[in-house]
Amino acid sequence: MSLTLKPRVSVRAKISSVGAYVPPRLLTNADLEKMVATSDEWIVERTGIRERHVVDKGVATSDLATEAAKRCLARVGVDPSEIEAIIVATVTPDMTFPATACLVQHKLGAKHAWGFDLSAACSGFPYALQVGAKLVESGAHKKVLVIGADVMSSIMDYTDRTTCVIFGDGAGAVLIEPCEEGEVGLVDFWHEVDGSGSVSLNMPGGGSLHPTTHETVDAKMHYVHQDGGAVYKFAVRKMSEAAETVLTRNGLVGKDLACFIPHQANKRIILSTAERLGMTEEHVVINIDRYGNTTAATIPLAMATALEEGRIKKGDLVLLASVGAGFTVGATLLRWEF
Repeated sequence: MSLTLKPRVSVRAKISSVGAYVPPRLLTNADLEKMVATSDEWIVERTGIRERHVVDKGVATSDLATEAAKRCLARVGVDPSEIEAIIVATVTPDMTFPATACLVQHKLGAKHAWGFDLSAACSGFPYALQVGAKLVESGAHKKVLVIGADVMSSIMDYTDRTTCVIFGDGAGAVLIEPCEEGEVGLVDFWHEVDGSGSVSLNMPGGGSLHPTTHETVDAKMHYVHQDGGAVYKFAVRKMSEAAETVLTRNGLVGKDLACFIPHQANKRIILSTAERLGMTEEHVVINIDRYGNTTAATIPLAMATALEEGRIKKGDLVLLASVGAGFTVGATLLRWEF
């Protein structure tokens, strides 16, 4: 018996909508001064962060992700039933299993969608973005939701000033669809990992290596652990290298970009990368002062900020870049198409 196979359709993929959500409760630097040995001046000088949003008890990553997805779809009038796949980038899933994407699918009412989670820490969103784009470019799907969401407060030791001042909670979502005639959409990307950096930023407890026990809890192994100096040095070098790689491969330089949207880990890292790319601060989206580092959510949150502030418009050439635990590195070049 012979089979008649349909030819695979190759199309370009684009971001056609953005939505973002942060929980309403603020945790300011003044609040942290009462919790740990730190100060507003110390935090702002070293990170650029003034406040961050954190969830109330019982609010999970799927809740933030669902709200961001609703806002994303509402912006362009797409019903959840039209979504065919959902990818959630997160390191703080509601639970080990099922995947947070399953919970989002149910809460959203996306009854025709399948989905899964992707773990790449702060590079999770750019990685998930490319996976979603390939589902569209292959012809398999026409509407894919890509969400970056994390409740970092759930894995934060609020007696450790080296980490608790940095992170916040939030979510951002984008809709990926095929380009229309004349549109360019997602142009190119560069991803890499360096597993030797896994010792510098991790949460050691709770996995198969160190299953949860009274001992792992007592040793605070279920919180974020970070070697700040090692992470900073790697991030400063690799974020700019990844960005330059994508630009050079496409015959571009920083001045050709209308907008640079970096992962919001540290303001000094962001400005160092922009300077190396030859870009002025006015073309760089920075909102770390309001949200802190929301891990997988930072880039889509920054996209929403760019839209709200009128700093990005259809036809603009945009670069995304990130560095995260793993170490993971990612950069994406795209044409803004809405």
